[in-house]
Amino acid sequence: MRLNKFIAETGISSRREADGWIEAGRVSVNGVIATLGTQVNDGDTVAVDGKPIGAASSHVYIAMNKPVGITCTTERHVAGNIVDFIKHRERIFPIGRLDKDSDGLILLTNNGDIVNEILRSENNHEKEYRVTVNRAVTPSFITVMSRGVFLTELEERTKPCKLEALGEFSFKITLTQGLNRQIRRMCAAFDYKVVRLQRVRIINVRLGNLKVGAWRDLTPEELRGLLPERKVW
Repeated sequence: MRLNKFIAETGISSRREADGWIEAGRVSVNGVIATLGTQVNDGDTVAVDGKPIGAASSHVYIAMNKPVGITCTTERHVAGNIVDFIKHRERIFPIGRLDKDSDGLILLTNNGDIVNEILRSENNHEKEYRVTVNRAVTPSFITVMSRGVFLTELEERTKPCKLEALGEFSFKITLTQGLNRQIRRMCAAFDYKVVRLQRVRIINVRLGNLKVGAWRDLTPEELRGLLPERKVW
């Protein structure tokens, strides 16, 4: 097994993060500093920063209704980090991010091997949000937003997306990309301010009636929908 895959399957990082650790010389196999492409065999001792890491634990996949004020980071020194908030028995981390000022659905796992597959933009995986803004939502706003918006700060145009008005001050938006604070930036381009931003769906996993701050394990059907070509449990 490739070293980065082994590290990811222990649940302490994604493959990409593991590659960064390997390149920085932080990983050793049987006492020898590893390089990218190093293979791990049964019985090998793998260590990060001199501390041995164990074999992969059983995989965990959960859905959480993140409250406003919780930060999607595994950095324990950050106040209000999601790991300390959830207090899961396994060492888990979020798949992607949800802004501190936003609430709703976030997925977490200890299987770092699948993170990039779910987040990869070319897979066009849908994420659905309900948005409340400070001004009336007009038909022209819905039409123009859905075509894509050039974000000056990021020097990038967003992909076309699906929008639907829900009320005078609210709308539903479905994205297939995840630029930094994308929806807030898109709204700001038309002089709208987001009052509330809630994510309600990631691909086939829905928030449903999950209470704020609560979490649940994903079902086998949800896992098959997330990664239909892989066995992940």
